[in-house]
Formats: sequence, structure tokens, C-alpha cells
Amino acid sequence: MAINDKTLEDKLTKVRHQLHQHPELSNQEHQTTLFLNSYLETLGYHIVTPQKLLTGVIAEIGPSESNVIIGLRSDIDALPIAEKTGLNYASVNEGIMHACGHDFHMASLLGAAELLADQANKLTGRVRLIFQPAEEIHVGAQAVAEAGGIRNLNAIIGFHNKPDLKVNEIGILSGGLMAAVDQFKVTFRGQGTHAAMPQLGNDPIVALTSTVNTLQTVVSRKTDPQSPVVVSVTHIDGGSTWNVLPDVAWFEGTVRSFDLASRQLAREQFYQIVNGQAATFGLAVDISWIEGPNVVNNDSELTPIVIEETKQHAKLLTPKPSNAGEDFSYFSQKVPSVFAFIGSAGTTDWHHDDLIIDDRGLLPAARWYFYTANRLLAHFSGTTTNDR
Repeated sequence: MAINDKTLEDKLTKVRHQLHQHPELSNQEHQTTLFLNSYLETLGYHIVTPQKLLTGVIAEIGPSESNVIIGLRSDIDALPIAEKTGLNYASVNEGIMHACGHDFHMASLLGAAELLADQANKLTGRVRLIFQPAEEIHVGAQAVAEAGGIRNLNAIIGFHNKPDLKVNEIGILSGGLMAAVDQFKVTFRGQGTHAAMPQLGNDPIVALTSTVNTLQTVVSRKTDPQSPVVVSVTHIDGGSTWNVLPDVAWFEGTVRSFDLASRQLAREQFYQIVNGQAATFGLAVDISWIEGPNVVNNDSELTPIVIEETKQHAKLLTPKPSNAGEDFSYFSQKVPSVFAFIGSAGTTDWHHDDLIIDDRGLLPAARWYFYTANRLLAHFSGTTTNDR
């Protein structure tokens, strides 16, 4: 029996509010995991979470004999941000907030779980729901993959809510949708001295400021203008008072890129500039470079199929790629995948302490999961899906 839209929307709204009120940080999503497990077991799902995963849930539905398996993914972790929304369902966990909308993602996938369970006897293959931990620290997708969570998948789909898109707007494009992420920290080590007598020391702050300015040439003069790259220094620290030059000064930040060549070039130029500046000023330097998620790259064969299906149920847009990162990229390196932006009509953008998103976006997101899963099951099993 078909599920009533209003009934499902009301249910998903209550679910999201509960999840929003009880956020948990990366790899600490224990209560969230218990909630998801219970919800899916009640719907009749087979829980297949590998023992290696201490948080997160993987569950399946559909004919066990089928070799066709489509993965649907949601992330589940929150951020260390103190909420300032004033909502009656605001976080009760001090200093923790679902400021990126992962509560929206979970509730949407649970909505799809309801729709799939209602049509379980008509599924032409298996659907695997992946509620992934630790996306915000960019280790969860790899942990799921290494534990066997994406084994034997024909395809995997996912989405991120987009606060600047309206409800029922969905953005999909082939190729790179979200950027590769690299993180850096540079520490200059010099000789501290009285600020009035700089000649008696070796000032790391001058080297630091010169380096920060010179790093802007990575984008302006070294990379292809047609291949987007961002180099941002976001945190600088050095010294403790106004009249003493410190021994040490450091800065940190991030590089974002959309292709391997630009990513490699940016790193090479970064090291060359930093080491060159250290040599110029006669300082020792330490460079810490942390390679984060790769580009979220939508499969060229599957994306047109997903686009065609999406156009039947929502307003399809061609989105601008985002310089934000997403560790869904780890899945897209292993399995044919499509990642979308789905409108959540937010008041601000991701990672803001006052972000409020529109619950009316839950039902379109849930149905996108459901329709796309059925379309891809049909694609890989060679059947048609007339009953939607």
C-alpha cells in the first residue's frame, strides 16, 4: 500500500528534530547508531554492519539471491559548534550541533527506507543503506570501505543538502561536483629577542607574513585559470606579547582543487615557496601536509540515467561545483557513483551556528533516494520499473 506523502513528511520531520536535538561528534555517534538500528529493524531490514565499525549502520533490503546491489549513503556525525538557532528542538548536547545538515540526510534516508520497505516485494535487486560515521573528519568513508561496507555494490548514490537551493530543487552534473581537500600547517623556527633589538635574533614573523603573501601566487601565476584552485591561510599564531619577537610562528590552512594535475602542482609550488622563504630568512621550517578527500566525481555513464530519473520528480538544476569537500569521494573512487545537491532552503550556509533548514525538503530527498535506487536496480538487472 502506497505511503501517504503528508504522513511520511510529518514522520520524517519528527525524526529529524529528534536527531537534531541529540547530535554526536565524529566516531562518537553511539546513540545515533542505536536509534538507526532500531528504526531499520522495525521496518524489517537486515542489519549487516561489519563488526569493525564501532558506529554507523549498514542495512539491506530486497531479494537475497540477487547479485545487483545499489548503495544509498547518508553521513551521521555533527560538528563541534555551539548552536544559536533558538529552535525548540535545538541541540541539548553542549557545544555540538548538526550545523551541516547530516540530520536532514539521515531522516531523508530513513524516509527512503520506509518507501523501499513498503515496496520490498517489487524490488528487482538489493538496496544497501549506508549510514556512515565520521564524515566531518574525513575518515568515515574509508573506514566503511575497508570494513567491507561497499563490497559488491554496482553503484552508490548520495547527496548533500544545499541551503541555497529551494525545496524540490536538485542539482546534478557529470564529473567533479565537490573539491579535493588538502590541509597544511607550516612552522617557522627562529631566534627570539627583544622587539627593540631585532638584530640579536631571527624573526619568524617576517618570514611567515612574506610566505603567506607569496603563496597567493600559486593560484594567480602557477595554476591553469580554467582549473579552479583555492589556497587559503586560515589561522596564524606567533608570539605572546607586544615587545618580544618569538622563537616560533606558524600558520595553517587548506588547498582545494578539482583535478589531479592542479592538486599536485599546488602542493609542489607550496613546498617550493615555503622552503624558499625559510632559506631566504635563514629559518628552520616544518611542513605538515594532510591529504584529505579527493574530488567527488560523478560517473559519466550513470549520471545521465540519474538525471533523467530526477527530472521526472523534481526541478533539476545544473549546479556550480562546490569548493567544499566530502569524503563520499572515497566511495566514488571505488564504485560508480552519483552525488547530488538537494535543496534544503536554509537560512545560512553549512557550518554556521544559526543554520535552520526547511523540513519540507525531506520528502523530495527521500523520494529521490527511492526513485533513483529503483532506476539503478532496473538498469543493472535489465528490468523496467513501471510501478512507482
